Amino acid sequence: MVACCHTAVVLACFTCITGLAHAQGRSSDYPTRPIRVIIGIAPGGGLDTITRVASQKLSERIGQTAVVDNRPGGGTVLASDLVQAAPPDGYTLLCASETIMLNGVLKRTKYDVRTAFVPIAPISSQPYILVVNPSVPVTTVKDLIAYAKARPRALSFGTPGIGTMIHIGWERLIAMTKIDVVHVPYKGGAPAVIDLMSGEIQMVITTTITAGPHMKSGKLKAIAMTGPKRLAILPDLPTISESGLPGFELTNSYAFFAPAGTPLAIVMKLNAALIQVMNAPETRKVLANDGAEAAAPQTPGEFKARFAREYVELEKTIAGANIKLQ
Repeated sequence: MVACCHTAVVLACFTCITGLAHAQGRSSDYPTRPIRVIIGIAPGGGLDTITRVASQKLSERIGQTAVVDNRPGGGTVLASDLVQAAPPDGYTLLCASETIMLNGVLKRTKYDVRTAFVPIAPISSQPYILVVNPSVPVTTVKDLIAYAKARPRALSFGTPGIGTMIHIGWERLIAMTKIDVVHVPYKGGAPAVIDLMSGEIQMVITTTITAGPHMKSGKLKAIAMTGPKRLAILPDLPTISESGLPGFELTNSYAFFAPAGTPLAIVMKLNAALIQVMNAPETRKVLANDGAEAAAPQTPGEFKARFAREYVELEKTIAGANIKLQ
């Protein structure tokens, strides 16, 4: 009887060791088949464009095709749900903007996004631009603040909707400057820009791609960039931070995530590959044409820590502005 028990224990240990060896082997051999990269928007948007650039370069680097799968719905929650429920084997990934964090803070997901996903790597960062209707007699952030304070609720700003990252950015700006302005939410950024040009509203924070042509035609007036530094394509346009509001920053960032439980070896391999391909000269050139740049390299651990810090900051901003789902 003792011998039988001993044999069973030995067999159980052997099975565990063999299983571990196979698991390690799978991680080291990864990838052996195509990878599915899910995004939560329809084809054509900024996230779609950058994800396709990253996926193509990643495919070339790792020797397997990374296929972009557009799954719009629920304000990108559908895509998150699909990846969260996928096997943690590295073959189903999520590429998302900071909306993934926003969905978590606003409880749009049924799970905690901080634990449901493994942050792999940030891939790109794109600042927004603060533009006004040319009829507003200001040329700098300081001018705008002074003008708004002298005319409470006379100025209005448009956003892609309540609870969007641009709306959150405006709330931060309002809290820092103590100005009293009117929020006009739209169903997307394009309608807000159209109304800005017609004079229905006076201010918008949008992308350089959207604002660029209208700035050249004189229909919009640029005041400042929202990123941490000036853009090479607009070297004379200062940032909001250097214009009297140090510390203010609002960027449109994209990053790759995997389901919780994905082996560290796979996460590290993807992290290294994405950092290399996004920082390659040809990729940087493509990004620069869209007013974007490769994200600063971060290890999965560094990215996870940053994500956690920014999540807490976002919670505070939303609570302070009393932003609620409509």
